[in-house]
Amino acid sequence: MARMKRTTVIVAGAMVALTACAPAGYDGANQSAAEPVAVTAAEPTASPEPEASTEAPPADVPPADVDLTEKLTGKTIARMGKVVTDEEGWVLYRFDKDTADPPASNCVDKCAEVWPPALTDGDPQLSGVAEEKVGTITRQDGTRQLTLGGWPLYRYIGDKKPGQWKGQGVSGTWFVVAPDGKKNLTCLPKGTPKPVAPPADSEEGADAGGSGYNY
Repeated sequence: MARMKRTTVIVAGAMVALTACAPAGYDGANQSAAEPVAVTAAEPTASPEPEASTEAPPADVPPADVDLTEKLTGKTIARMGKVVTDEEGWVLYRFDKDTADPPASNCVDKCAEVWPPALTDGDPQLSGVAEEKVGTITRQDGTRQLTLGGWPLYRYIGDKKPGQWKGQGVSGTWFVVAPDGKKNLTCLPKGTPKPVAPPADSEEGADAGGSGYNY
């Protein structure tokens, strides 16, 4: 009996020592919860870090509140001729201050409020537009913008309903885009129209009047 008591004391003492050097959260009654790890004086015990997800978030995923251009349609409309529209029929434009080789957008901040970029998740439907002409760029804010023939695509907030093209020739740098990505130079306005002002809820937008902007 004395030998059994001594064995019990030894085992209990070993369990105390073992628990003292086990990581936080170790349950001696449930050894599958964590494996005991000896800790030296130079390496203090630390709580185990939760396992990080091994799945990285998909790249270039647009925020949930971003309006995407889900379709590009090449068509012919009265007076203007060949144009490209989005899924709602809004006419799309290109900007002379952008570049096509390499494709890049120079319309940001207030400019992008007046000329919203045609953003995408990278898989738009195409109709009347050659697939090899369509591409994307990554904008400064990380969103992806559609390109056509290398030129980034935009809408114009001055167009009040689908099918309008009031952005044609604005500032002498904005033009309706044709299905091949080139400028449609039909129906050029007399003079050089100024862009509309940014939305009223943006900074300086309510009283800008558009006259101070060169985009």
